Order: sequence, then structure tokens, then C-alpha cells
Amino acid sequence: MRYTVVITIELKEGMLDPEARAIRHALANLMFPTEDLTTARLVRIKLDAPDAVAAREEAARMCELLLANPIIHDYTIEVE
Repeated sequence: MRYTVVITIELKEGMLDPEARAIRHALANLMFPTEDLTTARLVRIKLDAPDAVAAREEAARMCELLLANPIIHDYTIEVE
């Protein structure tokens, strides 16, 4: 069966996020002050798997091996 897996990869709490800092600064310059801002990457993958559990497990392996650095990233997986 074909599944769409949506993986959101974020920096762990306490990690420096220079991209977010730059965006926050630019927004403030445009008169859009923000209290907090973080960035994340979204990866959408279509894959074939026998069921949703297998699709989630395959996506988790992708994260562990390539997409996320477990030292600095947290990730969430949604199967559609």
C-alpha cells in the first residue's frame, strides 16, 4: 500500500538556531515583533509499505541513518 510520510525535524531544546535568530531579527525590522521563533525542516515521502506501522518504522530508520542528527535534532513522523 502507498503511504505519505511527513517528517518534521527540529533542533533540540537549547540548541542554537541562527536561522531562526536571523528571521526573528528581520521580522522585527519589518515591525513584526515576535516573542519566540524556531525553524524546522519538513520532509514528505511517498513510500510503499505493508501497513502504516511499517511505513512509520521505515521513516524512523531514514531519520536515524540520514535525515536527522540524533545529537542535535528531534523529529516527529506522521503517516497519512
